[in-house]
Amino acid sequence: MKYYDLRSDTITKPTEAMRKAMADAEVGDDVYREDPTTTKLEALAAELTGKERGLFVSSGSMGNLISLYINGGRSNEVFTAANSHIIQHEIGAVAAIAGVLPISFDAPRGILNADAFIGKVKQGAYDMANTTLIEVENTIGGYCYPLENLEGIKDFASTHDLKVHMDGARIFNAQVATGIAVKTYASYADTITFCLSKGLGCPVGSILCGDEEFINKALTIRKMLGGGMRQTGVLAAAGLYALEHHVDRLADDHAHAKALADALVKGGWAEVDTEGVQTNIVFFRVPLVQSATVVSQLARQGILANTEGDMVRLVTNLDLHDEDISELCILLENFQIEAEA
Repeated sequence: MKYYDLRSDTITKPTEAMRKAMADAEVGDDVYREDPTTTKLEALAAELTGKERGLFVSSGSMGNLISLYINGGRSNEVFTAANSHIIQHEIGAVAAIAGVLPISFDAPRGILNADAFIGKVKQGAYDMANTTLIEVENTIGGYCYPLENLEGIKDFASTHDLKVHMDGARIFNAQVATGIAVKTYASYADTITFCLSKGLGCPVGSILCGDEEFINKALTIRKMLGGGMRQTGVLAAAGLYALEHHVDRLADDHAHAKALADALVKGGWAEVDTEGVQTNIVFFRVPLVQSATVVSQLARQGILANTEGDMVRLVTNLDLHDEDISELCILLENFQIEAEA
């Protein structure tokens, strides 16, 4: 049976051209800051985000954690969406390691509005955790943050002397979907992470960007967390290749996601969040059938998916080509769901 892996965009394999770039990379010891390829990647990331410096980290979770540790600060509060990655998928590191108390807000699609924060900021009381940071995620569930929301959040943060961190794991998907440059999105945050190992198709790594002072501190925290790697140029070369060759092609993933959503609608057996399909993620549910059951039944047809609460999630990626999507659309249109007993 042929399998179509839609569990995530993290499952992609490096292309042959990316592997060659990795094999040819010039390397040095990055803990000594002597790896030229990593230095080049970090400089490019800083340029693309409009920040002073970039730092290569092992994962988006590590990048987020470093910002929470430095700009959140132990025993302080961070405002974030209830369905944000730092709460749902980072194993409580925000509290367990960074020592920051997450204050979560329910928000449509996880898109925060500054009005929700009015009257919620705590500062100056000796018996309360001080609010120091707001965290936003772009994209969140494949949905792109409206600029007016980001502008309002940044203005609110500035008024209350708060920092803003953007988990931009799929920020290049947002750029391709909206035409808004990553640098513009990043201008509404003090620090930003983006993943190389999701839609951009690298085997490992993320980038954390901020100002000079922040990155100097981040180097220390990265080392403390065990993220001081050595000849990272082998990995950084993949990131450079991806940023030079894999950004524009994200449009293919977005088109593929819309095609899958349309096929689900035509099939008539699923309730599809078509409005939410802005990038490469599709969410749907099946009435009266648990999401885990749907995933199990899809797997029997060679379609690998994931659950997200009561929803099923499909994520397109560079390992799925036009012919794969055409075959998937036929399978989804004709899929026969088995009702639960």
